[in-house]
Amino acid sequence: MMDWKKALKAHVAGKPTRSEEEKRAEETQLFTELYCQWKGVQPNRQVGTNSSQQHQSFKSIPKFYFKLPAEDEVLQQKLREESRAVFLQRRSRQLLDNDELQGLWFLLDKHHTPPLMGDEKMINYEDFLKVSAEAGPKCKTYFTATVFAKLLQKDPYGRISIMQFFNYVMRKVWLHQTRIGLSLYDVAGQGYLKEADLENYILELIPTLPQLDGLEKSFYSFYVCTAVRKFFFFLDPLRTGRIKIQDILACSFLDDLLELRDEDLSKEMQESNWFSAPSALRVYGQYLNLDKDHNGMLSKEELSRYGTGTLTPVFLNRVFQECLTYDGEMDYKTYLDFVLAMENRKEPQALQYIFRLLDIQNRSYLNIFALNTFFRAIQEQMKIHGQEPVSFEDVKDEIFDMVKPADPLKITLQDLINSGQGETVTNILIDLNGFWTYENREVLVQENPADDLENFGEGEEV
Repeated sequence: MMDWKKALKAHVAGKPTRSEEEKRAEETQLFTELYCQWKGVQPNRQVGTNSSQQHQSFKSIPKFYFKLPAEDEVLQQKLREESRAVFLQRRSRQLLDNDELQGLWFLLDKHHTPPLMGDEKMINYEDFLKVSAEAGPKCKTYFTATVFAKLLQKDPYGRISIMQFFNYVMRKVWLHQTRIGLSLYDVAGQGYLKEADLENYILELIPTLPQLDGLEKSFYSFYVCTAVRKFFFFLDPLRTGRIKIQDILACSFLDDLLELRDEDLSKEMQESNWFSAPSALRVYGQYLNLDKDHNGMLSKEELSRYGTGTLTPVFLNRVFQECLTYDGEMDYKTYLDFVLAMENRKEPQALQYIFRLLDIQNRSYLNIFALNTFFRAIQEQMKIHGQEPVSFEDVKDEIFDMVKPADPLKITLQDLINSGQGETVTNILIDLNGFWTYENREVLVQENPADDLENFGEGEEV
């Protein structure tokens, strides 16, 4: 009987030893042959083309559209993922690390150009180029005439502040680092994040934010939902379900979120930061307080108690008509959109949300009929509280005078945004307290509005 072990050893020993480079070349060739065979093309032909697609224009116009691999194309999916990972690693290595940033600061300090501008050290363009030559290849992109000109102030010697330049470099490095970090969650590799992608990013970010150390792990899912909704409410007003990474970097929300790394963040700063633990707990606590039947959802009656409880029934009806509900009740995610709209009525995205509710005829504009429909509910609320109803004609004229629409009979969303009076107009139409505040704006300048509003909310005559 043949000794297979000895035969195999003899066969391997008889083969010539190959270098690692030769092994890689053979592996690449074998992979190419199998891949092309699987795609049904010749190895020497561009993948994704066939004989009928060969055209003279291909010699001068390169292929610029590459279709994303389908879910069942596992090999292409893996290849794409590996390629993106290698690319992001390479870009990460091109960034300045902490030691290199310290070295750059040392060079800037060494080559600064006297005299001082107050307490600040300055540098002229000649010394700026000297630092560039010594700083190394990674820094070349920051040492350009364009950057120097952007940072140039009214210095009589034509210099820039070394501190301002260093802060500029630090900011650029941070932006690139963050872009790479966000891109790791971009599953599609198309430069945008879906809701699940951003949820994963924030969930893994929580342990790195000292200000969130006190959060219970059972609250993490609600916190992530609260944080993600702000990004999508403001950066995805058309509700496409995805946000460009560039838009995330350009807005201030990521700065607010990463501000929670500061262990000494003041109480006032935390309260004004939507992403802080106190803010998230406040919003979720309000939701629980409104949920009287404890079923995890809000009915129209439960939502009517939101804030001071003075939102009109007509407006609340429109909320439940237009917004996503489940068996006529609102979940936490839909509630967050509602809160963001109510708390940010000066912002275009919030006005767009409210305008959609006011546009009862779906005409993309508000006419006298729409205004009258909502203000009639304000008049009815005034009667209930023992107040003399204000004439609709007077209020209608004031609204059109404030907005100054392009068409004297129609108010579009853009008219509302351009006027800068969107918050005031929406307050007049949907909230009894908002209308009362507007109607008594001159009196409230001299008196304490908090006490008056509280009395009015209790039905007392002011």
